[in-house]
Parts: sequence; C-alpha cells; structure tokens
Amino acid sequence: MLSLPSEGAARAAAAELSTMGHRLTAVRVHDHFRFVPSSFWYGRPSMDPELEGWWQVFSLAVYSGYERMALEPFFRSERMRVAGVARAHCGFQQGGSEGHASTLEGVFTRDGLVHDQPGAEVALPTPLPEDPARPPGGPPWNCGGVGEPTAVVQAVVAVAERLYGSTEGAPDAVGWLLDEEFASGEPYGSTGEFLGDLANAVAHQGTCTDTTVEAVPFLIELVCDDSIAPGSRLVLLNDLSRLAATGPAAAVSLSDRITALGGAWEESAAEYLTRRAIGSELPRLLSRWEDESDAVRFSLAALAALCGAHDQRVRSGLAALPAPAASSRADVVSLMAALLSDGQEGLLSALDRLSSWLPSIAEKAASPNVDPQSLGLAILPNLVLEDLGLLG
Repeated sequence: MLSLPSEGAARAAAAELSTMGHRLTAVRVHDHFRFVPSSFWYGRPSMDPELEGWWQVFSLAVYSGYERMALEPFFRSERMRVAGVARAHCGFQQGGSEGHASTLEGVFTRDGLVHDQPGAEVALPTPLPEDPARPPGGPPWNCGGVGEPTAVVQAVVAVAERLYGSTEGAPDAVGWLLDEEFASGEPYGSTGEFLGDLANAVAHQGTCTDTTVEAVPFLIELVCDDSIAPGSRLVLLNDLSRLAATGPAAAVSLSDRITALGGAWEESAAEYLTRRAIGSELPRLLSRWEDESDAVRFSLAALAALCGAHDQRVRSGLAALPAPAASSRADVVSLMAALLSDGQEGLLSALDRLSSWLPSIAEKAASPNVDPQSLGLAILPNLVLEDLGLLG
C-alpha cells in the first residue's frame, strides 16, 4: 500500500507497479470506505487525518517457484524498490502483507481498480540474490545467570518496597509488584517471563508514556542492586537502551512519511523525557564502570551513546572490550565510538560496514530521508542484544 498526495501521483505510481508485473492495482482516495454508505466506516472520523485529501495505491504482486525463505533477499530488494516508487511520486510506502496468492487475489478490493493483468507474476532474477556473509563474532561473553524466577521476583519486590513502601506511592508500572494479588499469584515458570512482564508494564509494546518516565528511577535502582542476578541486571540495562532508542527508531520508520508530508521529526514528550531521565541517572551507572563485567560495560557504552553522554571512561573503555578486528562485534563497537564522537565521517563508515553484512540495516538506510544519526541510535540496542545472545 502506497500513499500519494494526489490522484495523478497515485495513478502514475500504480502504472509503474503494473509495469513491474503486479497483477492487480487499485487507486482510491484515502479513507475510501468512509464515503461508501454500505461500509462500517461510513461517516466515521478518519483514523489518519493528516492524510485527508491524499490517495492510496493497493497492489498485488505474485511470485512463485521457490520456497519462501529462499526469496527473502529478493523480497527485501522489492520492498526497497516499491518504497522508491512511492518516494519518486512524493509519497511513501505505508505497509504491506504476505499470503497465498489465491487467497489475496480473492479478497483484493476491486474498488478503483486501474490495472488488471490476470495470471501476471513478477519475474524473478536468475540466480536469486543471497544474503551477504556475516563476519565472525567476538569471543563469548560472561553474562552471568539470570537467577531463579522466585529469587529474582523477591529481589525486585524488595527494591520496590524500599523505594515506595506501598502501591499508593509507586508509579503505575511498579504498583502491581506490591499488590496482594501479585504476591499470592502463581509463581513464574522462568525469569525471562517475569522480566518480560516487567518491561511491558513499564513500556507497553515498547511505547514510552508518562508511566515510563516515572518508572526509570526504579529500573536504574534494579540495575544498581547487587541482589539482582547479574544476567537479569544485564537484561534490565538493555531494556533501558531500548527505551532510550524509542524516539530515533520512530524517526527512522516514519522518515519517508514525514518528508512526504513536509514536516520535521519531533520526539513525543514521553520519548524525550524518558531518554532525559535515563541520561540523568547515567553517571550513577557509569560510576561502577571499573567493577562491572565486560558484558555490562558493552551495554553501558551503548546506553551512553544513546543518551549522548561524552564520558571519557566509556570512550577509552571501548578499546579494552574483547572485539577482534574484522569481527561483527568490532563493527558494533565502531558504531558506538562514532555515536560518542562529534563527527559524521566515522558514523557513515560504521553504518556502511554494518549494512554490508546486515541486510535489515541496508534496507533502512536505503531511504535518502533517513538521518544517519537516528539510524545509528535506532539499530544499536538490537545489535548489542544480539551480540550478547539476549535477543529473543
């Protein structure tokens, strides 16, 4: 699905998609069904009022002859190509989905159909593209165990009681830990399940809110509390990194839309305040630098980069991390170093190296509207989690 600023632009984009071999292509005014009396959406307010007066292109592209996984590198190139079509006509790609061709063709809405090519399929290149080879990783980290779920839950609750005393004084994201129903509930089967519930309570589906801002001091206290198992401390530290990257990640994912609408990116207040709250607590975390494991230092360096902290301990400490030359970890450390410096040259070089072996980053970087600084910040948490073996 593409969104374009005018009917003419939408029809031109649809013609290009048809030329590329898309079987069905339809052009409709944005929120078309709001104007159809028989529709559930008739007369209802727009779900996306920013696009009032815009037009949309819906198309069906069919591919066959290979197993789905073998087509992933090709699909990635196709997504980039279709997004380029939208940008060329001053619009943006708004989404897409996959399924069996016969099913999707059967449910495709024909309203506004402008191109119908029965049986058409997109030609596949020979040979199919393949994902690039990945550099070797670094030596294994000693992350420490996450601890037994009962012990970790008790330690987290003890910190909540020490900070807040009762549910009345606790932030919404923490109050459930002090609730009697929680205390008498079923025990957790794994520590990861509990930490996942805690992360979701702080930022539901990764979205920063006022509740997230209020919970940051609690998360910092957990990371600094030695009664929390080392591996769980590491998970919580990387949860903070993900929260700090929420704004840049949104900026990257919405870059084409923002440009097409003629706007400029602005973090939400909650995203900004969350990152600022983490940054204000960062000196406390970094004060323990010399006593932390290499795995924690690796994560702390990422958090410092995300919060814009130019701490000399972190800069000099990067060189001491176990990151052999020509390894994937060395490329991640180079990205951290570039983000912790003031120049752009090192950042572009680091992103180029990462894009050369991580196609998902290359796909994000393909848009000329993506700011390199935002991209570097957006991708850093997952790079760290993957290297640590914590990305689930």
